[in-house]
Amino acid sequence: MTERADAAEPVLLAGARLPGVDGRHDLLLAGGVVASIVPAAGAARPIEASAVRRVDLDGRFVVPGLHDRHVHASQWAMVSRRLDLSGADSAAEAAALVAASVDRGDAEVIGFGYRDGLWPDAPTVARLDAVSGDVPVVLVAADLHACWVNSAAALRHGVRDLAGESGVLREDDCFALVRALDDIADTVLDRWVGEAAARAAARGVVGITDYEMRWNRDDWARRVGGGIRSLRVSFGVYTRHLERTVAAGMRTGDPVEGTGGLVEVGGYKVITDGSLNTRTAWCFDPYPGFEGHEHAFGLATVPYDELVPLMRTAIRAGLVPAVHAIGDRANARVLDAFEAVGDLGGGRRGSIEHAQLLRRDDIARFARLGVVASVQPEHAMDDRDVADLYWAGRTDRAFMLAELAAAGVELALGSDAPVAPLDPWVAIAAAVGRTRDGREPWHPEQSVEARVALAASTGGAGHTVRAAQIADLAVVERDPFAASVDDLRTMPVAATILAGRFTHDALG
Repeated sequence: MTERADAAEPVLLAGARLPGVDGRHDLLLAGGVVASIVPAAGAARPIEASAVRRVDLDGRFVVPGLHDRHVHASQWAMVSRRLDLSGADSAAEAAALVAASVDRGDAEVIGFGYRDGLWPDAPTVARLDAVSGDVPVVLVAADLHACWVNSAAALRHGVRDLAGESGVLREDDCFALVRALDDIADTVLDRWVGEAAARAAARGVVGITDYEMRWNRDDWARRVGGGIRSLRVSFGVYTRHLERTVAAGMRTGDPVEGTGGLVEVGGYKVITDGSLNTRTAWCFDPYPGFEGHEHAFGLATVPYDELVPLMRTAIRAGLVPAVHAIGDRANARVLDAFEAVGDLGGGRRGSIEHAQLLRRDDIARFARLGVVASVQPEHAMDDRDVADLYWAGRTDRAFMLAELAAAGVELALGSDAPVAPLDPWVAIAAAVGRTRDGREPWHPEQSVEARVALAASTGGAGHTVRAAQIADLAVVERDPFAASVDDLRTMPVAATILAGRFTHDALG
């Protein structure tokens, strides 16, 4: 986005440091852009001093404002209101958490965050029924690609036949149930989203790409109209809304009327396979222990002969494809589809969302086709043990940031929140260090420099602030180019600025 949204009064950021640049500088923000950058106490400024608000940064670092390239905003906003299952190391432990919630008198239990890939026991309807009785229980996996339900919830939501004895719904069946759970009053959900947006601004975030499975145009127009103005939002469109989007003449990059340039139409999102933790990512090799199973290689959720026409329809209407692919077979097939549809035109570049497991030969195809690799580095930290089990012998080809960057592929980093926290510093730290919680780095040969990770987290603004660019900025306490991996992960953010307007201010 480049529109100057709600530009504020002129501001002078005095005594700032820019990563990789010697000395301190004064940055003049005026008209929504960085009007000038001069050595501190240096050249005369183009605006009378009395008309400029001076903010002394005392040597703090200024970087371009951060963008999270892949978010499910409503899901992220709802997570804090749901039963936290992230600490459950077995189906039995998850059921015990449900039992405690039922004992507290909850009329319905909605949980989030379980990861069953390494559990010693399997989810079953009977296990949940034993601790919940007639209380409906829906537990959503951390990857959003599976749900575990009890009998009462299966009956309420009409999925008893789909759930079977396991009580687990996967992929499209899960997505449909998650959408049903989202039936929350707009006023309530908007308030939760507003709170989440404020938390994001406190981490230096100025923009997100929202891939919520909703009709996002009306949601975000209403939210901005209601006062949520701390983020730029590019929203995705799914197949179920593609015809409606085309009929409305909406094109990728178009601003949404009445949002002051804060909201624009994003890409056309289509999901072509599942996820690693759900063992549905589509791969060339079978999952160990699943040989002979119907979905031993994972699951192709959109056949190629459907994917290509859908992408062509979107491209002809001016919508840039953003295609979900996690397994190496899914990524190869999506690259085949990009090759089949040809040049998108107008300098537009489609993306593969996630790009977790790749064949090395396909890296060159990313570069040749100009396909953006939209990756969530923190997933590597969450998935490393599951990957070592189910992608054994192939994890040198997982989250291949270094090789993608070396080939000239454009990287765009994100969180997939709520799968990982909506915090680009977490993603940057994972990309740079390939480690968390004091563990040995996982395939450190695929790590990238901080300047590369930062550039992939600023929505195209690069790794440094320049004169004449939009004044979307973050003020941080540490030099991101010199900080340790742990310091990157916990980077203190002193201020966030959107088009020259402070959306977070902890300068004191």
